[in-house]
Amino acid sequence: MEEKNNMNHQKLELYFLLIFIFTAFSLVFFIFKPFLYALILAIVFSVIFNPVYKKALIVTRGKNGLAALLSIISVLAVVILPVAFLSVQIFNEATWLFSFIKQNENAINLPNTIKNYLQNTFGFSLPLLKDFSFDFNKYLGQGLSWLLQYLGFIFTNITKILISFFIFLIAIYYSFKDGQKLKKAVIDLIPLRNIYGEMILDKLSLAINSIIKGNLMIAIIQGVLTAIGFIIFGVPNATLWGTVAAITALIPGIGTSLVLIPAILYLFFTKELFFAAGLLIWGITAVGLIDNFLGPKLVGRGMNLHSFFVLLSVLGGISFFGPLGFLFGPLALCLLFALFEVYFSIYKEYEN
Repeated sequence: MEEKNNMNHQKLELYFLLIFIFTAFSLVFFIFKPFLYALILAIVFSVIFNPVYKKALIVTRGKNGLAALLSIISVLAVVILPVAFLSVQIFNEATWLFSFIKQNENAINLPNTIKNYLQNTFGFSLPLLKDFSFDFNKYLGQGLSWLLQYLGFIFTNITKILISFFIFLIAIYYSFKDGQKLKKAVIDLIPLRNIYGEMILDKLSLAINSIIKGNLMIAIIQGVLTAIGFIIFGVPNATLWGTVAAITALIPGIGTSLVLIPAILYLFFTKELFFAAGLLIWGITAVGLIDNFLGPKLVGRGMNLHSFFVLLSVLGGISFFGPLGFLFGPLALCLLFALFEVYFSIYKEYEN
């Protein structure tokens, strides 16, 4: 009887402790919540730039702090400064284009221009075109409004952004410097055997490298090449449309053609036939073939997820997290597949 009372008392203590742990965890979560994006970004970039940190360790002869600082400088130079410049440029172009659409309702009417051209040329053979309508200005305006809303929030909340950026720098510094210690601490906290905890983190790291450095990097390169082509051949708002092209590059089988084809048609219907032909050749060669050359090198071995799943994770991530969702969406997908892989490994072990 006494033994049973002791067991009941121990269970009560355990439940009581779990309630307190859950309460404390919830409290800490809401305390850290304003900085979660910065912390997650720091972890992601520390994984991606880990090879740079290892080389910096060799150069600095094993000085962790100095190697971490050099790695942070590389992150700033390669990612943060270009993204900041790009964000300003996109905001300016989107603002101008949004104002232009509002002031000139029929100025950007490419679908109707194409429809009128086809009706005049093939009016008798394509009668269904007479009933076709598509309010291009409306949807373009809605997309620009959404983009301006988020970019405007960033530019009008400078203090919050600076604080988050400061937290990001500190977090990425310690992620580089004490990465192995932090990894061990996380593995110890996971209620699984160490081998499975290490497997989860290793798979997640591998997936981050293969997806972020693979699919997303190729999409970004295609977007940059698209923007360069637009600048060369005179398509306005090249930075904005290059960014859209980087997103559409994730769509299997279609990719940047969703942006390039309307741009080529725009040049064609504005009588810039030479530029239209040049952009067509540029799109096929410089943009279209980049995936075949860089894909195997950038993706390498890892979680080679289908581009369609990556696209869904990017678009869903942007919808759920905001602009940073293009990173957080694929990251969540990576975590899910890593957990699935560990689960099946454990299941097979128990089955045997």
